[in-house]
Amino acid sequence: MSAEKLAALRARYADAAGGDIDDPDFRKAASLQFAESDRRKWPFADPATFLDAPFRSAAGGDDLHGLDIALIGVPMDLGVTNRAGSRLGPRAVRAIERVGPYHHVLRMTPMADCRVADVGDVPFRSRFSLESCHQDIEDFYRMVASAGVLPLSVGGDHSISRGILAALGKDRPVGMIHIDAHCDTGGNYEGSKFHHGGPFRQAVLEGTLDPERTIQIGIRGGADYLWEFSKVSGMTVIHAEDVPRLGIPRIIEEARKIVGDGPTYISFDIDSLDPGFAPGTGTPEIGGLQPREVLELLRGLNGIDMIGGDVVEVAPQYDATSNTAQAGAQVLFELLCLATTAIAKKRM
Repeated sequence: MSAEKLAALRARYADAAGGDIDDPDFRKAASLQFAESDRRKWPFADPATFLDAPFRSAAGGDDLHGLDIALIGVPMDLGVTNRAGSRLGPRAVRAIERVGPYHHVLRMTPMADCRVADVGDVPFRSRFSLESCHQDIEDFYRMVASAGVLPLSVGGDHSISRGILAALGKDRPVGMIHIDAHCDTGGNYEGSKFHHGGPFRQAVLEGTLDPERTIQIGIRGGADYLWEFSKVSGMTVIHAEDVPRLGIPRIIEEARKIVGDGPTYISFDIDSLDPGFAPGTGTPEIGGLQPREVLELLRGLNGIDMIGGDVVEVAPQYDATSNTAQAGAQVLFELLCLATTAIAKKRM
């Protein structure tokens, strides 16, 4: 390095503060983190919120109007058929520090481009009644949708998606990109149709989900015989063992073709990841996706007409490392970026 270059670097950076950055994309992210030159809030300070977003209590009566995106916890796992515990998923994901604010691949700082808040958890009437919990979910998301706010949710078991789709697909069925180890299109199970193995059969039959605009990615395991409804109804199913053979770019192309330009929901079950990466879940299945594959897949969906999304089935007590919650928080951030792009396209 020449003496002239070293002198120039010293002149620019020797006394520069942490937020003193020239690149406009980097500076946008830094503006959210630094105030009064080098002073910033510690990531482990203050009560935890999803992605360190500001808090606004929807259940407490705070007005949601003015928000673009609501981050919502749904701590309900009465629909599980194996290991319970995903009721603690929202709390675990909120506790994850240092996800975002900048997306280095998409070159986005979503919190700077959209009005985002953690609006708390869905309030439930009963911790014992699965049926009433589903109605509470549906009612809450209808309130969010009526305010014109895009919801991103953290569960809870996967049965929560039925109630969310009942609200978001009330006026027309929506498409879906579903990343999971299981299709979750099973029938009544031990007297209940509201369990986490059947939300998307119910959504199709209720007219809120369009099966021909639905793709399910990462499917595997011994329960495959339960998912006949996916095939009969017209859903596209890509098994986990087909992912490396097809390749992520081809799967992205297929997913974008299937959902087209219509309104689309993205549902991510943490058990889509191999349990070596995400052991903290109720129904782990060996042979799953790698985190890098999931991130590449989601980033390739940027620009679709996304109307909502969820991250479900994080059960933190089965993972002493917190890696499962870390993966869930990162996926939530990816969904936030996709939602920000979708909102920006509607403003154009």
